[in-house]
Amino acid sequence: MKYLLQGFTMGLAYVAPIGLQNLFVINTALVQKRSRAVITAMIVIFFDITLALACFLGVGAIMEKSKILELGILLVGSIIVIYIGYGLIRSKGVMEKTADVNIPLKKVITTACVVTWFNPQAIIDGSMMLGAFRASLLPEEGVNFIIGVMSASATWFLGLTLFLSIFKSKFTDNILTWINRVCGVVIVLYGIKLLYSFIEIVKGY
Repeated sequence: MKYLLQGFTMGLAYVAPIGLQNLFVINTALVQKRSRAVITAMIVIFFDITLALACFLGVGAIMEKSKILELGILLVGSIIVIYIGYGLIRSKGVMEKTADVNIPLKKVITTACVVTWFNPQAIIDGSMMLGAFRASLLPEEGVNFIIGVMSASATWFLGLTLFLSIFKSKFTDNILTWINRVCGVVIVLYGIKLLYSFIEIVKGY
């Protein structure tokens, strides 16, 4: 339960900051009927979860074969995580309502795939962050952790879609800014935890 919750909070803090996926979901929820917005959210969730699994399992599997690589990923990953969090704390959210979301379902799937899988920064950040966490967890702990991460993705995108469809007029730039700040603090704390794991492993040698 501990690692499930840890994965959920980490996943929530990572997926919540406003990026390409969130802007696409937000724009859809603001201009489309609720049923279409929910379908869009489910499509985005699918691609987000597959990316999370690829980042967690792929990098983690490679690290299991090299202790030096494991230490390197932990160190670099912790620094990147702290940097990402610090950047979010300083960032300002901006509502973007001009994106074209009135598109066929086939194009919705294509767009969701592009904003997720063809975003180099998301792949790099996801690999470093989730790969670093796998390096600090036992196999059974890792299973619960990634389930938590996937649950966070579904909870966030569906929750965001339903919230926006009900309270469209209440969602402002200021709310987005505070979402980024809160998530930034959580990510910084997790980055510090990863750095501590690196130090503990080094002490063990």
